[in-house]
Amino acid sequence: MSDPVRRLVDQLTRLPSVGEKTATRLAYHILRDRQDLARDLAEALVSVAEDVRLCSVCCNLSGTDPCPICAEPRRDVGLVCVVEQPQDIPAVEQSGEYSGTFHVLHGSLNPLDGVGPEDIHVAELLARVRDGDLSEVILATNPTVEGEATALYLAKLLKPLEIRVTRIAQGISVGSELEYTDGGTIARALRNRQEI
Repeated sequence: MSDPVRRLVDQLTRLPSVGEKTATRLAYHILRDRQDLARDLAEALVSVAEDVRLCSVCCNLSGTDPCPICAEPRRDVGLVCVVEQPQDIPAVEQSGEYSGTFHVLHGSLNPLDGVGPEDIHVAELLARVRDGDLSEVILATNPTVEGEATALYLAKLLKPLEIRVTRIAQGISVGSELEYTDGGTIARALRNRQEI
């Protein structure tokens, strides 16, 4: 492989779930389409690096501040669904059962990996609850050990603030992630959320 191709393959293997063979196949696909793909891909990557930032309201990744969800006037701003990652938002939206806003933690508590409350956007959530006119916080962290620990920790912090705190209902398989869960299962989990 020529040097630029090797560099491209090496960079592509840094992506999650992309091994050497897949990276090589992608690199040669990009090379075959010499017209626009490489240039469009490069421009998109530069734009993401330069233009995407955290929404000042919900901590979602967006090219605008506030993000389109927070700026949507038809949203129920009194209802906040807390998720671990930005990619969990489309999964909840696809359920068709939710019309509130979101709060993105960008992770979950994991003491074994050194991830504490100061490493995820807990402080911003607490400030939102204290400053806003919220009626309910739905904890929609993943049903993993870390997600459950995060939900319990947040519930303990939020309860004294006299706000309704709910957890999405079971029905989402333990160990799975919202991003890969079907819309019907998420809809059922949102409908059957429980007070914690």
